[in-house]
Amino acid sequence: MKRYRLAAIVFAFMVLAAACGGTESTETTAAGSEPTDTTATVDLNQGSDLTFHMVTHSDDGTFWSVVKKGMEDACTALGVNCVWSPSFNDPSKQVSDIEAAIAAGSDGIGVSLANPEAVVPAATDAVAAGIPVVTINSGVNDYQSIGAITHIGQTEIAAGNGAGLRFNDLGATKVLCAQQEQGNIGLEERCQGLEETFNGEVVTQFVGPDANPEEQINTILATLQADADINAVFGVGPIVAFRAVDACSQAGRDCFIGGVDNSEDVTAAIEGGDINFTIDQQQYLQGYVAIVTLYLNQVNLNTLGGGFPVLTGPGFVDADNVAGIKTLVEAGTR
Repeated sequence: MKRYRLAAIVFAFMVLAAACGGTESTETTAAGSEPTDTTATVDLNQGSDLTFHMVTHSDDGTFWSVVKKGMEDACTALGVNCVWSPSFNDPSKQVSDIEAAIAAGSDGIGVSLANPEAVVPAATDAVAAGIPVVTINSGVNDYQSIGAITHIGQTEIAAGNGAGLRFNDLGATKVLCAQQEQGNIGLEERCQGLEETFNGEVVTQFVGPDANPEEQINTILATLQADADINAVFGVGPIVAFRAVDACSQAGRDCFIGGVDNSEDVTAAIEGGDINFTIDQQQYLQGYVAIVTLYLNQVNLNTLGGGFPVLTGPGFVDADNVAGIKTLVEAGTR
């Protein structure tokens, strides 16, 4: 029943958000000013003095822009203030942003724990200061130990498990699990989950950051050229999965390709038959439900999850459902 109540709450707020209209996914305030630093304050005050902070390892890419859109829409619907603090995969910046939110007397913090060793102490300090905390995206293994209300996201090993089963059905025999970040426990768990269910062999490799397209393509290409048995690539993000299409083409290899998360490039590649599937963790919900959770905790002492994470995935996008998802990706909500 709790799951149905959560769905009803989220749906109600999504309808309200659609009626009110969202803000642009840019580093601007409601008054139209342009912040000069990398921490963007989105002033959505409609009579409430509550301020929530989202402090994550995010960048400005296709994935996190959707999380930010979810946050903005929830803050608009609820009439609260939001501060979006991306750290661009820099744990030290994420820690300093959490400390700044604590010092500012935040009414609630959403935090990702892609690098738990570095970030957990600061998140624990927030809880100790009496600030409600939820983990989003990364943190399913640590949210209980720090005292967070819940975790909102997908179980990454389960996502990898699903990818392994998909590759089995496709007939793949050896998969390159291509990672775009080093030290991100969530990406490592996706490859681990793949290994658990895939019937063939898995080669896990860091292929370069998303910010360097030539490095990614060339590293995947070199790996394919060095191992003729690899006939599939699992890109554990949307950009690296799309670049695997180019690498396989240059290698003259007819690869099965799977990815994680959506982008306009990925949905177009699925429609064109170049990518077989992508895992959808519905990251819009990670931003939206985090704010709803923190808000309800402040105004009504509600908690969600009952000691378990609130799962937003994994789901799958493939040739059967990509047409409907594509329009939502273009709208910035999937």
